[in-house]
Amino acid sequence: MSIRRVVTGHSSDGKSVIASDEGVAGFEPPGIPGHLFHVLWGADSPQTYPDDGALPDHGAWFAPVGGVRFVVWTAPPDSAAAIGDEAPEALEETERLMPGLLGLMEPDTPGFHRSDTTDLIYIVSDRIMLQLDDGVEVKAGDAVIQNGTRHAWRNPGSEPCKIIGLLVGAERY
Repeated sequence: MSIRRVVTGHSSDGKSVIASDEGVAGFEPPGIPGHLFHVLWGADSPQTYPDDGALPDHGAWFAPVGGVRFVVWTAPPDSAAAIGDEAPEALEETERLMPGLLGLMEPDTPGFHRSDTTDLIYIVSDRIMLQLDDGVEVKAGDAVIQNGTRHAWRNPGSEPCKIIGLLVGAERY
């Protein structure tokens, strides 16, 4: 499945223009079976304008301070996002697709991780459990502001859950 991404920018004479209009393919990391991710935008530093609308440089899965990531994630039913039991080549491919994610995962509690980001999450379809030290179920139409806390996501339902997220780099003290 592809998501259309329309990016605006500025022409050489300062006019607003469509810089690109293209499909962004999703990927299923082999180390997180059944999960579908689309990275729609990313930047590792604040953007400056005017610009040509080109996709900025971005590296790690989670944005550094001053950076952002714009993603769509579809979590399959009964998912625990357990990482670690897969073959080494599956984990290597997952690390290539999502640099730095695996290093944040807690080996003794599958799916739990903590990142130095503020995650602005909107649940598009179905429902999912946000597991914290207490936890809550969120459903379509709910928004979550996930402030760098230790968490995991679980889909206890029978349908995939689609999530839109904007991950903003933050500092941890």
